[in-house]
Amino acid sequence: QVQLVESGGGLVQPGGSLRLSCAASGLTFSTSIMSWYRQAPGKERELVASSPGGTKIDSVKGRFTISRDNALNTVYLQMNSLKPEDTAVYYCKAVIVRRGLSTAYWGQGTQVTVSL
Repeated sequence: QVQLVESGGGLVQPGGSLRLSCAASGLTFSTSIMSWYRQAPGKERELVASSPGGTKIDSVKGRFTISRDNALNTVYLQMNSLKPEDTAVYYCKAVIVRRGLSTAYWGQGTQVTVSL
């Protein structure tokens, strides 16, 4: 059974930093495509970054960095210079490709709020 558990969200002031973690179990982590998505209130969920691949949206390039530790089955999202518009629920996603078929799994999400 695949499980993804995010942590590290919270309330931070503009200009601050957070590091999100997503601990995965029940899959071959090293060969899985790991991604971070976010969904702000009233907006569609959007892809922020993936590994392999890097950041995917211009608004976070130079501020957010995705990394992974295959020994710990964990993917991270380092978020620097946070802005109020980064406020969203951040989700971890794993894509497993097996015999040509892709299966996606999602974490429960972690809230990030950027505010004074």
